[in-house]
Amino acid sequence: MVAQTGKCNMLLEDLGNRIRSQRERLGLKQHDVAHALQVSPQAVSKWERGENAPDIAILGALAKLLGVSTDWLLDTYGEGLDVFEATVFASSVTGAYEKSLQMAAREFASWANGFFSQLTEAVLRHDGVPIKYMGDQFLCFFSGTEHRRRAVKAAFLAKRMVAENLQIGLSSGEIYLGAVGHPDYARADIMGEIVNIAFLTKDWAETNTESSVAATAAVVKPLEQECKLGESAEVNFKDIENPVRVVELRGISKPSEPGR
Repeated sequence: MVAQTGKCNMLLEDLGNRIRSQRERLGLKQHDVAHALQVSPQAVSKWERGENAPDIAILGALAKLLGVSTDWLLDTYGEGLDVFEATVFASSVTGAYEKSLQMAAREFASWANGFFSQLTEAVLRHDGVPIKYMGDQFLCFFSGTEHRRRAVKAAFLAKRMVAENLQIGLSSGEIYLGAVGHPDYARADIMGEIVNIAFLTKDWAETNTESSVAATAAVVKPLEQECKLGESAEVNFKDIENPVRVVELRGISKPSEPGR
């Protein structure tokens, strides 16, 4: 019995080390993994310390998030990459370019960090995973349970929290999460047509809506009874093969629940 217990502990430690090493390679924090899988950060910490293992029901989702196969996580056969379903959130600020011309670089950075901090807090409140900041643009994703609803709630919380005029685009579908760049400097990034569509939807929202928030039909359809909808259009976005139906979001009909 003692030998079996020792072997089990070693297997858990090995699993924890693989989870931690892949998470760190992608540049993700423990709470990013927790938010994406809808578990507690304490659970992720225990996995990585080898105190226990992920529930079998979420093992596949964990493998997809880390960009490996379940076989790799369990140390059986080979390594594989995968994609997973998520809602992508892209945003920018009206007039940011003009501000950059009028302000010193350090002042512009301080201004951007101010609204980025509020924006990130709004996203984290609904368990989003921040990916990157580019000038005035922000990119994140929501995965796991009710990712569409959480992304929409985060969008309107961000509009309330951030004083600047945000444009937000949401799109749902399959994305790939992986480390991009030289191995010594690589950072987590998300890729796929859905990411491009989120940015294009954001741009459409800026010039075609009053709320400055828009989403694709894939986001809106399951939430039609909860969202206040505005104008919609079938848009032929440049470099996107098929037309995309986008819809203005004007608010959430049902009051948000505390927390999530």
